[in-house]
Amino acid sequence: MQKKVKNIMAKLVHYREKCIGCGVCHEMQPEYWRMSKKDGKANLVKAKEKKGVYIVEIGNNDIELSNLVVAACPVRVIKVNE
Repeated sequence: MQKKVKNIMAKLVHYREKCIGCGVCHEMQPEYWRMSKKDGKANLVKAKEKKGVYIVEIGNNDIELSNLVVAACPVRVIKVNE
């Protein structure tokens, strides 16, 4: 009998107000990030907003790349909560 492997979920968190719009997140992980035409800041795709913080659940396959995006963000406004 095969054991089912759980798709571990983490949360990708974006503190958008402090974003400077450099676009590194979009360049590295375009499936999660879009650049706003209104203010030039990054938008986290399909995220839910709560008090100016945007959060989306990500699967196990996206955690490693998301952590690289976190490290590349020059103003440290992106986090991964596992």
